[in-house]
Amino acid sequence: IHRNLGMVERAVSTTDAQKLENEVQTQIDHVISNCERLDVLVMKEPPTRRANAKMRVDQLKYDCQHLQSSLRQLQHKRYVKEQEDYEREALMSRTFTTNDAAAATQASVMIDPALQHHSRLTESNRHMDDLLSHGGSILGNLRDQRATLKGAHRRLLDLTNTLGLSNTVMRLIENRTSQDKTIMVVLMVACCVLMYLVWRYFT
Repeated sequence: IHRNLGMVERAVSTTDAQKLENEVQTQIDHVISNCERLDVLVMKEPPTRRANAKMRVDQLKYDCQHLQSSLRQLQHKRYVKEQEDYEREALMSRTFTTNDAAAATQASVMIDPALQHHSRLTESNRHMDDLLSHGGSILGNLRDQRATLKGAHRRLLDLTNTLGLSNTVMRLIENRTSQDKTIMVVLMVACCVLMYLVWRYFT
């Protein structure tokens, strides 16, 4: 899709641009359909992997929305360019007479709305650029938060593994203590029996 968007931006003829735009839109719709299927499949993942899978699907959705915005921006630029070319051709093909005040007034009346329309389109284009820039900054912040959450998740897993190891060691110590007590009691009893037998033998 990124490659086709670059081809749309470099397209010379309107027909080629429209064909590429339709192809990109079809690809984006296909990605959106796959994301909806992934939403269903995420719920079938094990609980330990579900959060990570859900995060990946959400990232794909956000990237798809960004691609859709880029396509709309390119379509808007193409429309503005076509409008400018049309108005330029109309101005170049129109004939003016310097001594006809009425014709000059009529031409001025026709040019002013076109200039206002162009100014409004330019302003809309600028607002769209600002919106895309703001969206890019939000995407960067989300990626930073994602990296932070991944680090915290990794540390929690390490802590969980450490606690599991500590519990295992404590159980081994408790078992060893019980075994030592048993051995001590047996040896004490054996020692007492041996002392009794020695005493009995010598007396």
